[in-house]
Amino acid sequence: MVLPDKVVITEVGPRDGLQMERRMVPTATKVALIADLVGAGVPAVQVGAFVHPDKMPQMADVEAVIAALPDVDRVAYSALALNRHGVARACRTAIPWVEVSFSVSDAHSRRNTGMSAAAAFAEAAAMVSQVIAAGRRVRGSIQCAFGHGAGDPPPVAQVCRAALALAEGGVDLLVLADTAGLATPVSVRRLLEAISSRVGDLPVGLHLHDTHGLGLVNVMVALEMGIAHFDAALGGLGGCPFVADAAGNIATEDTLHLMHSLGVATGIDAARVAIWSRRLSALFDHPLPGRRYRLI
Repeated sequence: MVLPDKVVITEVGPRDGLQMERRMVPTATKVALIADLVGAGVPAVQVGAFVHPDKMPQMADVEAVIAALPDVDRVAYSALALNRHGVARACRTAIPWVEVSFSVSDAHSRRNTGMSAAAAFAEAAAMVSQVIAAGRRVRGSIQCAFGHGAGDPPPVAQVCRAALALAEGGVDLLVLADTAGLATPVSVRRLLEAISSRVGDLPVGLHLHDTHGLGLVNVMVALEMGIAHFDAALGGLGGCPFVADAAGNIATEDTLHLMHSLGVATGIDAARVAIWSRRLSALFDHPLPGRRYRLI
């Protein structure tokens, strides 16, 4: 079994994790969290989202968070945008990466953005061009790539067409998002095999949720296929406000434990990440879904 020597873990807790929490986190606390994650060796952090504050109040201070980020030239900081207005806001900040994200599920897309999947796809193409024109790098993310609870999984061919369009549009990283946590080892292998033949050398990453407990199993399958980019959230924070019963992201500490047990380097000190998982668990007054953060 040949695995990557090293993987890149993008910490999405400050965005995907915090967006689900009702208790507001002060801007200074978010900045301290991100600074400590970077200090622990995390090479990439998704720090927030440029969305309407009425929909996601936790993201209302994203500009202030970005203005206070350390080591902007060294860390792959990113922020999510769902429309061209969000991209315009992002490009007025110093954020080096913008995530352009759209759903291949029509039901999910309408709930998330108010647009059909087809309209969101067209919007995403314009957004990619907008980000590139502003001199920023692009994470192109396909939401519900493994299905949505409101209907059947999207045909592999549909996801492949979306992936090819993002690749041809010039994204720097293609991310397949298991928004509803429905991915299985079989579906992960099938989709990755189909996409790898279409996008050439474009790096591909996975954004996995652990709704049915298969998150790390799916990571293992992807590792065996040479995937070296994974999103994770400290303590397993997260979910999706537009998908019923979607659990949190794969936990950063658990993912690191798997990687390090396999001899795959990450450059991240898991114990330092776990300190913040315990702090956030206390702040939110509930245990987080992850396992490893309680033990290290």
